[in-house]
Amino acid sequence: MIRIRDLAKRFGSILAVDGISFTVNKGEVLGFLGPNGAGKSTTMKMITGFLQPSAGSAEVCGFDVERQPLEVKRRIGYLPEGAPAYGDMTPLGFLEFCADVRRLSGADRRAKIEAAVEKTTLQGVLYQPIDTLSKGFKRRVGLAQALLHDPEVLILDEPTDGLDPNQKHEVRNLIQGMAQDKAIIISTHILEEVEALCSRAVVIASGRIVADGTPAALEARSRLHNAVTLRLKNPAEAPALRAALSGRPEIDSIEEEDGQMTVFSLGGQPILGLVDTALRDTGIAAGEIRVERGRLDEVFRTVTLASSTDIPARS
Repeated sequence: MIRIRDLAKRFGSILAVDGISFTVNKGEVLGFLGPNGAGKSTTMKMITGFLQPSAGSAEVCGFDVERQPLEVKRRIGYLPEGAPAYGDMTPLGFLEFCADVRRLSGADRRAKIEAAVEKTTLQGVLYQPIDTLSKGFKRRVGLAQALLHDPEVLILDEPTDGLDPNQKHEVRNLIQGMAQDKAIIISTHILEEVEALCSRAVVIASGRIVADGTPAALEARSRLHNAVTLRLKNPAEAPALRAALSGRPEIDSIEEEDGQMTVFSLGGQPILGLVDTALRDTGIAAGEIRVERGRLDEVFRTVTLASSTDIPARS
């Protein structure tokens, strides 16, 4: 439903997006990640037709963004960065204006406005000027206009920005409920959101894609993947356990901090059985033991920092 080929954007001497390619299928929720200035918002603006690419192409539901812009916009719901709106309008007035722009009419128009209001729980502020609303409610007004025409594709730039924990939970549930029938791209800095919502994640840095995979596949790239963390009942026995594990080819390293020992696996292979055997053989008791899945924040730092040193300055 979304097909990006060698997409690039240059602002004068600055190459903001450097030839990226990816696809998003129906039923996918793609987390679009990257540090500030990586090119995320610029990419989203090109997909939605708000910016013209310097090179490459973008298609939405088979329509080319540059050659068939109206067909693309009919199929996209877009929540831009900052959720801009007309501050002197009320949320209801703004949604009615957006419905007019979308050429919705009659019973269908009323039903779609009511559905957007209900989904984003705007009932209590429908008649207040948007300028008087909190940041969280302004964000929900922006989300409501993106959902208004029930689009096939949703492109959401920081959809939970400014929301309190309860509101974030509501929006995440809303996105999960819509995911089966749509293709959704979410730009976010909140890595727990990727784990909770996304079926796949693309990490961009310096305008290039540096990682692409499911959250589980990205976690498997973490140094902590399949590491075993344990807290011994008797911390004085840590040297004996270290000695029992040292020299094993499956073990990469062992680290201790704040009374806790972490045994790192070589290559991410499972080592819980090995650690358990060492505990039994030495008669050492563990008060707590867990297998680490890996951490997205560690992988994010690794791939984005590596890109900043590997990619030469561009002009």
